[in-house]
Amino acid sequence: QVQLVESVGGSVQAGGSLRLSCVLSTYTFSACMSWFRQAPGKEREGVATYRSDGQRRYLSSVTGRFTISKDDAKNTLYLQMNSLKPEDTAMYYCAAGATASFACSCTGDYCSSYFGVWGQGTQVTVSS
Repeated sequence: QVQLVESVGGSVQAGGSLRLSCVLSTYTFSACMSWFRQAPGKEREGVATYRSDGQRRYLSSVTGRFTISKDDAKNTLYLQMNSLKPEDTAMYYCAAGATASFACSCTGDYCSSYFGVWGQGTQVTVSS
């Protein structure tokens, strides 16, 4: 059974940086992996996707600030977050096990149903 284990998030001031990581517990080829976030009272939204051929997609509000990457040797997905803003505060989740071919092109709302395996979530808090 594949499990996704996320690193601990953190608290930073606006303008700061954090890097999240997500390890697949067993070696499993996952053609598509993604980072999501969910703020209180809001939908879970897709932030960034990574496809095995190197394609990346980003939510418009994080483009230019966030970078998704994957280390295949370590079976680990990363999310580098720079120039963080208070509105980035949320619980962040990594996801794999895409259930639809277009999952890796999906960012924003209504994308979470396209993924079947989830990490436990990690809190990111950005203060102004």
